[in-house]
Amino acid sequence: MPIPWLTVLQAVPWGEVIRNAPKVAEGARTLWSKAAGPVSPAAAQAPAAVPDVAQLQARLQASEAAVSALQAQMQSATQLITELADQNTLLVRAVERQGQQLRWLAGIALLLLVGGVIAGLRLLAA
Repeated sequence: MPIPWLTVLQAVPWGEVIRNAPKVAEGARTLWSKAAGPVSPAAAQAPAAVPDVAQLQARLQASEAAVSALQAQMQSATQLITELADQNTLLVRAVERQGQQLRWLAGIALLLLVGGVIAGLRLLAA
């Protein structure tokens, strides 16, 4: 069964895959580094006493900055997922096209086989 895999691999638009690979890899690397980053200690600890207004405003600003950073990460993750989905779509189309070509070739081979058998039988009968 290695021949169908070889034809599938030959049908993949490798130029486009290779051209997009660095962009996808860099996006994945950036996303991974942001997602795997340590949690800031200020956000992890709970206050022991009731904070004053200035401390609350500082925490609010820090929280808003964290939300903005998370939104940026979400947008980059969405873009990366979209690019991967586009590449997956191209690959699926190539595989479907190869399957259709394989069915056509199998039909043609069957017709040729039937024609060869009929021709052989005619030669034997003559």
